Parts: sequence; structure tokens; C-alpha cells
Amino acid sequence: MTFTVEKDVMVAMRDGVELATDAWIPSVTPAPTLLVRLPYGKDLPQLLAYGLMPNIFALVEAGYAVVYQDCRGTFRSGGEFVPMLNEPADGTDTIAWLVRQPWCDGNIGSYGASYLGFVQWASVSAGAPVKAIAPAVTTTDYYTAPWYSEGGAASWHTVQSWTTQMAMIETLRQLGLGSGDPQLLGELTGMMADPQPHLEAMPPSRQPAVEKVWPWWSELLSHPARDTWWQGLSVLDRAEQVTVPALHIGGWFDIFAANTARSFTELRARAGTAEAREGQRLIIGPWDHLNSTGIYPDRRFGLTADAITQDLTGQHVRFFDRWLRDRRGALDGSAPVKIFVMGIDQWRQEQDWPLPDTRYVPYYLHSSGRANTAAGDGELSTEAPAQTAADAFLYDPRRPVPTLGGRVMLPSTANAAGPVDQRPAETRDDVLCFTSPVLTEPLEVTGHVSLTLYASSSAPDTNFTGKLVDVFPDGRAIFLTDGIIRARYRKSLAEPEPLTPGEPCQLDLDLSVTSNVFLPGHRIRLEVSSSNFPRFDRNTNTGGIIADEPADQATTAVNRVLHGPSYPSQLILPVISR
Repeated sequence: MTFTVEKDVMVAMRDGVELATDAWIPSVTPAPTLLVRLPYGKDLPQLLAYGLMPNIFALVEAGYAVVYQDCRGTFRSGGEFVPMLNEPADGTDTIAWLVRQPWCDGNIGSYGASYLGFVQWASVSAGAPVKAIAPAVTTTDYYTAPWYSEGGAASWHTVQSWTTQMAMIETLRQLGLGSGDPQLLGELTGMMADPQPHLEAMPPSRQPAVEKVWPWWSELLSHPARDTWWQGLSVLDRAEQVTVPALHIGGWFDIFAANTARSFTELRARAGTAEAREGQRLIIGPWDHLNSTGIYPDRRFGLTADAITQDLTGQHVRFFDRWLRDRRGALDGSAPVKIFVMGIDQWRQEQDWPLPDTRYVPYYLHSSGRANTAAGDGELSTEAPAQTAADAFLYDPRRPVPTLGGRVMLPSTANAAGPVDQRPAETRDDVLCFTSPVLTEPLEVTGHVSLTLYASSSAPDTNFTGKLVDVFPDGRAIFLTDGIIRARYRKSLAEPEPLTPGEPCQLDLDLSVTSNVFLPGHRIRLEVSSSNFPRFDRNTNTGGIIADEPADQATTAVNRVLHGPSYPSQLILPVISR
């Protein structure tokens, strides 16, 4: 394999700002070209080892030119970094530059994970002439992930940790340019090393070190509803304008899991051309945002769970061969959907998502009013309850239910991501647990999980959370998927409406996606509470602006979950019977 590398080519954008760009050019040109734009530094060695990114040298060996570019205002590029804002125009201008290069044959694709996926969707949304993209663990709707959620609560751990990390990187960059503040760098490094006090700070918007670096921090937090500002940034709202095939790669424990699946489904139905609709592909493994090995302290998914065993580089090459080189047989023998089914710990190919043979089965909540803790009398059953009952708990935002694993971005000792044992949370009296009888037959749950609660609160606003758990015969209660709703957004994410204290209302929670076979001897468990912190921010229960409220303004709420003939609270599972 012979190739040449052009380093730090400064590419001018329409406003004159220059972006630092590297190109790996194969020996045979002109060649189809793959663009990667990123805010983390194009020279970052970890990029070569990240399991969900294809191997750059294998791509060049397959005959592709590969181009890496520092986003505006990061590392060696000029300008100022503002998340999402400049990416549509900068991506479009960079692609226009690529087309003019003698080593590029005009067929352009792109790939990359997380923010590297944001920029791909941004270029597509601006109409850049890209022929195919391969976004991994990323989003087409910045509101529902990563900044807020499908239910309107802020994705606090992700937002705070990512923004702090980016502030630290920017301060290092400024020091390199001779204008940085060493004391500020020390403060930000300390926040990364010990994030808990800063995650717990109230009001949450007051992060002084972050605010010094990023003037946009308060702007993002000043749009807690999915208003026109967020709608204008969303690619998914304009799916009909998307005209490119996409290879979507996600993880069951990734912060973007729900959006990865939803982007595939929506674009397969609504993309602007038949080729784009038919060209959507989906891969989901037992991975979180940073760990793609399938190995976790409380659960190991076997040797084939590791992304390395799945030849993602080869899958990228075949995908781009099909769409950039018009090799029509490149994807023969592979289905549009490939998922890892947990429980049986096996990969499986499928023709669509959600799976066409899905049955949505309601599991009703039962108790005599004592479902608090896993030792309570909460039950899950496919039989509707004959008697009405209510389970009550006191939600105190100063004493939130701690996040244990699940969908958090940065691993840390307190909040490691993935399938973590939930038993410590299930001993709390502000966690309601509803558990099925021990299963005698395997039960496959693959798809979108939802929860309908009939609930009331003593407060004008509060949260309700739901979490699906696989209870093993040895007692381990392993996280599968979760969700939250901020009650003010129960009817619309765009238009908040307060609760009437004490009055029951219907709340529909999106519990995201999973694929798991509950094996014989296991039990299905649903946890219901009002906090999952710091994964989501705490509701202060006042109905006010949560991001700006200090601890002394927060108030407690008595929250009730009702179930019975008039209040059919139910967990709805996507069951596959084959």
C-alpha cells in the first residue's frame, strides 16, 4: 500500500476562516473521497483505536482518499467553536473544495462517530453533494439527544461532562497560542477529575469555569422546550430533504440509542429519494458511547460482542463501494438491519426495524399500594388489574435516585455506563418496583419500549422515570433501557403545561430501544421513580426555570402512580415470537 499525506492544508470557508485539513491520498487517483470533520483534533491517536470507526489505512488500501479536518475554532483551525451552528456551511464549503482537488473523482462520502456524525447530518441538511454517509452513535435531533431527551428533561451528565471536556481542550489550545489562563485550565482539569460536585451544583446553569470559556453555554440551557430554535437545527424534522443512503451504527447502551433507531426508521420511510430510502442500513451492538467491547463488570456478552469481531471496516468499505463506486453487488448477502440480541448473546440479521413481526404486549402494573422497593408487592402481569390502587412516594430533588450505569457518556467511578446492577437503587422507598413472576419460557423483547402511567403529583411540575431491568436467578437486576418525562411536556415538548396538583393525568414515557431475551428463571422488572441523576437533571417541582433555580427554591413532591380498571398503567413490550 502506497499513499501520500498532505498535512495542515488550510481550506478557506465562505467567510474567510481557514480550517486545518489532512488528506491521505492513495497511489491511484482520482479516487472516491471520504471526509471526517471533528472538534477533538485530527491528530488524536485514539481515533485509530476507536472500535466504531473504520481503519483509515484499510480505507486507503481499498482505494479511497481520506480527509480529516479540525472543525472551526478547534485545534489548528481558525474561527470560534459553537456546537452545531457552523457545521452545515463549513461542511458544504469543504466538500466544494474537495471536488476541485485533482486526486478526488467527485464521489464523496463521510463517516465518524458522535460529533463526527453531527457534522455529517449537517452537511446533508445543507444539500452538500455527498453520496453516502456512515454516522455512528450520533443524532439527527439535537434536542432529544444529546442536550435534552425524548421526555424533555436535560441529559445532564452528557451535557455537563462534554461541555467541560471541550472547555478544557479549548483552554489548552489558547495556552498553545499564548493567550490561555493556566489557572482556568487547572480548574477545568479538576472538574474532569472529580465531576460529582459540579454535577450536583444548584442552580445547574452556574458552571463558572465553563461559562468563562463558552458564551453559548447559557444559550443552550435557555431553550428547555423543543422550541423553534431546536426545530430549526433538527435534520429529522426535514427528513424529506435527505437524499443520501446512510449506514447507522449504534449501541444499546449509547446515549443516542433511541435516535439511531428512529433515524433509520424515519429515513427509510421519508427520505427524499427511493435510493436514499432503500439505502438506509442499521447496526446496533451491546455497546455504550465509548466502550464497544461488550465487556462490563456486571455483564459480559461474549466474544462476538466486541465490535472488532464484526469487521466494521469491511462493512464501511462495502457500503461505500456500493454508493460511491456503483458496485451494485457490494452489499449482496447482508440484510439492511443487523442487531445483537442480548440474553442469547447472538448477532442476527433482519429486514427492517422495528421488526415486522413485533407484537406490542401490555404488562399491567399491580400492587396493593406497597410497591416501594424491590421487596414491596409491585407486580407486572399481562392481566389487567381488577382493583384500583395507588403507590405513593416522596420525591426530594436534594436526595435524587442515583444513576447506576445505563446511558451516560463519560465513564467514571460513580456513573460507569452500560448494563449495571440496579439493586442499590431498588432498596430506596422512592423507587417503585413492579416485577413479573419467574419466567418458565424464554421471552424476546426487541424494539421500542414504552410506559403509560396514570399519575398525580402534589406539585405543579415533576418528573416520572421508567427503567426496564432483567432480574437474573442470582438476584442481579441488570439495566436494559430507560426513559423520563418532565410532566410539563406530557402533551407537547414545545408547549409546556403545568399539572393541576393532586389531579391524575396520563403520562406516556418513551423508554428507548433494546433487544433482550429474558431467559427461563429470569424475571422482568420495571422501576418507576421521579429522578435518575445525574443522567437527567433534577426537577425542582416548582414549575419554574429549572436550570436557574438554587437548592433553597427546590421543593419536595408527593407523587402517586395509579393502576386499576380506570387507570390502566402499563409497560408496553415489543415481543418477538418465532
